Amino acid sequence: MSLPDAFHEIAKRVNNWGRWGADDEIGTLNLITGEVVREAAACVRTGRRVPLALALREDGVQTGMIPGRVNPLHVMVQINQEIFGPGTVACSDDAVTMGLQAATHWDALSHVSHSGRLYNGRPAGSVTAHGGAGFGGIDKVGHLVSRGVLLDVARARGTDRLDGGHAVTPEDLEAAEELAGTRVRAGDIVLVRTGQMRLCLAGDRHAYGHPSPGLSIRTPEWFHARDVAAVANDTLTFEIFPPETEDLWLPVHALDLVEMGMLQGQNWNLEELSTACGETGRYAFLLSATPEPFTGATGSPVAPVAVL
Repeated sequence: MSLPDAFHEIAKRVNNWGRWGADDEIGTLNLITGEVVREAAACVRTGRRVPLALALREDGVQTGMIPGRVNPLHVMVQINQEIFGPGTVACSDDAVTMGLQAATHWDALSHVSHSGRLYNGRPAGSVTAHGGAGFGGIDKVGHLVSRGVLLDVARARGTDRLDGGHAVTPEDLEAAEELAGTRVRAGDIVLVRTGQMRLCLAGDRHAYGHPSPGLSIRTPEWFHARDVAAVANDTLTFEIFPPETEDLWLPVHALDLVEMGMLQGQNWNLEELSTACGETGRYAFLLSATPEPFTGATGSPVAPVAVL
């Protein structure tokens, strides 16, 4: 089944292919300039640090809905082993098997393709079984620090958590922007809170994943108009799930990652940040969110920290 004309029309309007050159592999992260980072650092007032990552644990958010995306499986490979002989210093080591997008993570630009293409028009076939992402892998991101802005859509709508069928619209984003008292600008990393994470934190993994509020197909144009560098939210699927229309699955992924070249993140815990921003009345902060540099990976866990 081919993608509908309405999708392709939006794709043309948000397309960034060639904007930063034919060889570019980081897309909208190019918008994070030294000046943007300098201004982000000026957001720090108290030095309060708010962690935004879920714990990596075997009973994490994955329920098996996505094949192969397993929660972290942690094993000890040596325990108090005196590897240099009796009476010497003893070591304990461990290992983990997990889906790189299992918990709080970034999707790389190579994570999604459509119509046989990745971002910047590269062939989807550049992702291979043995080499992984030959183009646009998560390792190309490098360091990721910028101004973060919390768009607390749930709070702006007067609720703790949006209903599962709520598709976040540009109007929702603008209402949250008004609540925040700051305008989203070029190079910002936008964090969209729906409150869906509250279900996960309460232990209801199935309700957390489905049905879920999320970004609507109308939001990529809003982010494109503002020259946003990256977007993350507090849901499993990022966009509304089940989708807005039955014949169009993961359209926001395709528009953000493939057409715009904009990094996106899921399963971010924005609850403490929502409280902190509400208490201080400040919704902009310094955000450190560098992914683990797995070579050729299509995503990576991240432990983001907002500094207020």
